Amino acid sequence: MPPADRLHIAKVPAVTLGFWAIKILATTLGETGGDTVSMTLNLGYLVGTAIFLGLLIGFVIAQIRARRFHPWLYWATIIASTTAGTTMADFADRSLGIGYTGGSALLLASVLASLAAWRFTLGTVSVDSVTAPPAEAFYWLTITLSQTLGTALGDWAADDGGLGYAGGALVFGGALVVLALLWWRTSIDRVLLFWAAFILTRPLGATVGDFLDKPLVKGGLDLSRPLASAVLAAAIVGLIALLPQKGADRAH
Repeated sequence: MPPADRLHIAKVPAVTLGFWAIKILATTLGETGGDTVSMTLNLGYLVGTAIFLGLLIGFVIAQIRARRFHPWLYWATIIASTTAGTTMADFADRSLGIGYTGGSALLLASVLASLAAWRFTLGTVSVDSVTAPPAEAFYWLTITLSQTLGTALGDWAADDGGLGYAGGALVFGGALVVLALLWWRTSIDRVLLFWAAFILTRPLGATVGDFLDKPLVKGGLDLSRPLASAVLAAAIVGLIALLPQKGADRAH
């Protein structure tokens, strides 16, 4: 394929209702999957981070080298980023003692800095522009930082914020509903609304994941982490197989 043609092919999916359904399931799997490795298997946050970060780097390289959009590769990379985000945030918040408030503030600043650098360097942060390695590098950096932020923010809301896991899930879910209404009913910049929704799906998944597997005394359902992860993974595989997906359209 000639390089000039390749520049017009987005290797990320078009944003549809199916995209958001898979994204929320993937972020929830990231929480239960990350906790399975670090807690249930007792490997710890640092080892869990090394495992998932290694997978993430491998998948991102494969994404950048791919010549077109591959749904299975894309979602595998998303899942790797959200599980890595879980273990990285837990390592920083708990093992390093930064705390949920400090971790959330630091990671929010990092996400905003990544978006600002992307915008300054390439002129846009629209996902439709993710067609070449520089934009892809910014895209996956921003996504990984947002996934890490989501874990810290979800823990902050549930614990320091006093909402509990179910309460946190309701708050973040409600915020996403508001963003959806703004998308449908207003002319607010679509790129801004996309990134706001993309970031908020992660703390939603984090609180739902914690609600599923945390002990009853902590407000969870005390379900098996490996079992919950397997069910979520099966649901994701089913949706990817059943829902038609295509790369995001690029305006020529």
